[in-house]
Amino acid sequence: MKRFESLNYLVSHLNLALQQALDTRLKRYELDIKLWPVLFTLWQEEGLSQTELSKRCDVANYTMTRLLDQLQVQGFVTRHQEADNRRAFQIYLTDNGKALEHDLIHEAEWVNEQFLDQLTDTEQQELMRLLNKINNAC
Repeated sequence: MKRFESLNYLVSHLNLALQQALDTRLKRYELDIKLWPVLFTLWQEEGLSQTELSKRCDVANYTMTRLLDQLQVQGFVTRHQEADNRRAFQIYLTDNGKALEHDLIHEAEWVNEQFLDQLTDTEQQELMRLLNKINNAC
């Protein structure tokens, strides 16, 4: 198999390029790409447990602890202890964390547009349909 016939190679290569492009944009806000999935997930739903947030972001729980520590130091999230389990925390955005949403979503959309501009509108829709089809089967 040649590398340009390998789904793994092609997706990994594209993922790396997308992450590097978004990471460059996030640096303007003193953030990095590792924090993006956490913020993106919390903008969609707050009050998740750290364990649930780890699952949704596809990272180990100990990694999520470090990411949340960093976001908490920067003033973007807070942890609220669950009443029935002193070891479990629900994660919420601070006002500063919520205020980032518009700007950072704009940055992510800009990156998406830069990559998708290589395709026609029909090709873009087809690519998204096919990627969702594959991801939904996993």
